[in-house]
Amino acid sequence: MLDKATALPVLLRRLDTLPVGHALDLRTYKRNRSVLVRRAGADRYDVTEDGFRRETFRVPAADLKKLLKTLLKREFPRSTKLRVYDLGAAEGDDLPTGRKVI
Repeated sequence: MLDKATALPVLLRRLDTLPVGHALDLRTYKRNRSVLVRRAGADRYDVTEDGFRRETFRVPAADLKKLLKTLLKREFPRSTKLRVYDLGAAEGDDLPTGRKVI
């Protein structure tokens, strides 16, 4: 669990060290909305938004900070804590789409 106020710098550090093909899943406390970030290449990320809107973005590493800031405001407007799951290696359709089961 991360504080939303300090989540962006922590997430960017984790994403920099993430191996190619691995993914992080960001969810609300209730786990009903999510932002999935997968490292697609050395300087490219695939971001999938699943909540108020359902969109997929392919962004270079330089634009990731701005996109994440926008998505955190849009998908988690009243949340104070974020759940972060390391999904490990997953390609394309192998990424989980449903609710995370603990």
